[in-house]
Amino acid sequence: MNIPTQYQITEAIHQKKYLINGELKTWTGKTTDVFSTISSTENYQPTLLGSIPYMEQETALEALTAACGAYGKGQGLWPTMKVAARILAMEKFASLMKNKRKEVVKCLMWEIGKSLPDSQKEFDRTIDYIYDTIEEYKNIDRDSAKFVKSGGIHAHIRRGSLGVVLCLGPYNYPLNEAFALLIPALIMGNTAIFKPAKHGVLLFSSLLEVFQECFPKGVINIVYGRGRQIATPIMQTGRIDVLALIGNSKSAIALQDEHPHKNRLRLVLGLEAKNPAIILPDADLDLTINECISGSLSFNGQRCTALKILYVHNSIKDEFIKRFSKRVDALSYGNPWDNDVELTPLPEPSKPAYIQELIDDALSKGASIMNVKGGETTANYIFPAVLYPVNPTMRVYEEEQFGPVVPIISFEDIQEPINNMADSSYGQQVSLFGKDSATLAPLIDTLVNLVCRVNLNSSCQRGPDVFPFTGRKDSAVATLSVYDALRSFSIRTFVASKDNLDNNAILEDLLSSGKSNFVSTDYIL
Repeated sequence: MNIPTQYQITEAIHQKKYLINGELKTWTGKTTDVFSTISSTENYQPTLLGSIPYMEQETALEALTAACGAYGKGQGLWPTMKVAARILAMEKFASLMKNKRKEVVKCLMWEIGKSLPDSQKEFDRTIDYIYDTIEEYKNIDRDSAKFVKSGGIHAHIRRGSLGVVLCLGPYNYPLNEAFALLIPALIMGNTAIFKPAKHGVLLFSSLLEVFQECFPKGVINIVYGRGRQIATPIMQTGRIDVLALIGNSKSAIALQDEHPHKNRLRLVLGLEAKNPAIILPDADLDLTINECISGSLSFNGQRCTALKILYVHNSIKDEFIKRFSKRVDALSYGNPWDNDVELTPLPEPSKPAYIQELIDDALSKGASIMNVKGGETTANYIFPAVLYPVNPTMRVYEEEQFGPVVPIISFEDIQEPINNMADSSYGQQVSLFGKDSATLAPLIDTLVNLVCRVNLNSSCQRGPDVFPFTGRKDSAVATLSVYDALRSFSIRTFVASKDNLDNNAILEDLLSSGKSNFVSTDYIL
């Protein structure tokens, strides 16, 4: 096994520290081993990466108490702090986090099998996201640094925090997606409890001290364990104001059901999707195949934004399937640090068997594997299978596969894919491939009412992060982007004052003295 020296596992990371109330505490209880499906020996066996605490209700509620204490019923240091001071804390965090790039990237490769370039990209994109969020928050504050007057009342309107946030991230982008929730939640003055995903958990080991150094005690609390033991008892208290989760709708519903005051619970959810591609007769096949390859199989299709079903017009289906299948078979498989690798080991040990179940179900109901290597299985991988023809009776038609299998449906009437999308439980994005604007125009006008992003002649994707990221139906609640996430984790609040001499004098004193952190027209550069 030829592993470059800098990426070898020379010492396991046994994570004994966890962050609660500003203190890096030492865990002495039960632990859970963390394995990588990537083998470090010639004869395959999973690699032990380390271990993490197996926490349960007692520690979860300790973290909740710390977060509630830091919020202090709205009186805490962090929620009442000047905007400029919170920005300084976040800038310091980003600056110190940069020094942890090497450790985080290595963990991303081993823990979730993400390629070296994509692991580096995830880290760098996350740093950029933090700085972009800071700049957008400055813009929001600048726009709020004024009074408006209507009906004889002066109003100073700004955005205020919501309270205590429970933040749960996914395994496929364990750093970037978690921080897409955590960073805007914190900078808006909320306090948080964060539990990393099951896979991609050790990468936070090197960041615990950075969190501790940059934020007041109790503002961010990081715990480990299973969601059932950690998140459930926290939700049952009713003391969580915001559930921020990127994952599965079943998990989101189950956690909501645990909260005794659902009407008070703000939801920020990024959930599953079944994003289709619709390929029209005049589509540029070279471009379309390139986009569908990256869209369906980038990071083995383990993305909510992946293309998970392809609708191809009958007139071009044979040529498309032939060329697409050949391209899939040509994809290179290897370990994350291998040069130009395109397919990498699956982080979930059970995933190859699950994908095989989908393949077997489709084959039993009339589909065929169209590529030569489709379904070839190793201990930690199953090669992408191109399935055709797929129909609604098959599991792969309905389920979000989140892995390397590509179902294809042919159509004659464009109403077929549109009806299927309308009937689907999901509504995140679609990729539309074609050239004729007269044909595309009415399709676009319809598709924007079924999904939240129509990608013209390109694969579905999240970025750039300044664009809104959301979905309809079971795909999302609230909107994430640099702009929107700050609003999702805050609420408009204001001070109103009747226009008279006494009130005006009070306002002028508040502004000139700087006694209030909220009533301020300071301009943050």
